[in-house]
Amino acid sequence: MDPDTMTDAGADSAHRAGRLAWPAERLRAKALEIRRDIVTLLAKAQSGHSGGPLSCADFGTALFFHELSVDPANPAWPERDFWHFSIGHVTPVIYSLMAERGYFPLRDLMKFRAFDGHLQGHPSCQDTPGIEVSSGSLGQGLSVCCGVAMAARLDDHPRRVYCVMGDGEQQEGQIWEAAMFAGHRRLDNLCGIVDYNRKQIDGDVEDICGIRPLADKWRAFRWNVIECDGHDLDAVLAAFAAARAHRGQPSVILAHTVMGRGVSFMADDYRWHGKPPKMPEAEQALAELGTSYAAWSARLLAGGADRDAAPSPDGVGP
Repeated sequence: MDPDTMTDAGADSAHRAGRLAWPAERLRAKALEIRRDIVTLLAKAQSGHSGGPLSCADFGTALFFHELSVDPANPAWPERDFWHFSIGHVTPVIYSLMAERGYFPLRDLMKFRAFDGHLQGHPSCQDTPGIEVSSGSLGQGLSVCCGVAMAARLDDHPRRVYCVMGDGEQQEGQIWEAAMFAGHRRLDNLCGIVDYNRKQIDGDVEDICGIRPLADKWRAFRWNVIECDGHDLDAVLAAFAAARAHRGQPSVILAHTVMGRGVSFMADDYRWHGKPPKMPEAEQALAELGTSYAAWSARLLAGGADRDAAPSPDGVGP
């Protein structure tokens, strides 16, 4: 499906409540849209992170448009699954996924990091409808998700809980305290996803503070470990299915990715961790993604005319 020709009915179907369970072909088309959104909003803001959002785009699309059961029009829906990006700095992909899923109008993306917008540089549950917990300080998110997963068990609630982490974030001690708790409590309603792109702000993860053998570490903490190519959507869907089916242990998906995936001059280059493209760079990137800044920004600014009343963030939290 060509994203440029997606029908109004197709867009509406992306906004419906529940688990979408889109097939891989449709997810690939949406992931291309997400990458175009990311580059466009960064170029407009001239502030923000490029590399991590692009490496998260494929498995993030699978999470939002296949795996999660949510209601974008009612973010506080009691039956929803819980999702949380512990790597809060990847807001360009978080907000793109949310807008494309229908949490707020697409045009809001063009006010990323703007004083008159609600999309802060790091996610704020006080500002953006659908953000459950503010984030940005690395290492804390898995603890949050452990608490939600444990509460769901105590309440006999069927929700699943998903926590997206970075590979550099695995250097944080709090990650392993939370991992120990979840393994001990056998929280099989909890699924972690590690964006394993092997880069962080200062260089290669293994040069800064090595985390290998990462899979063995998680297994030692009594987790079910699933490894996949984080850009192969068939493999990602199989990984999510395996995690959903597993019983008696929490699962973690080590999604092997490439920082800056989809843009030739950003790919596998840690220097794109925390900077946006200048406009000529954005034009080159968008050309590689099959569009232009003028065309894609117009698409975003026109998006969401029927969703003027964005849901209130008040009362979020399971």
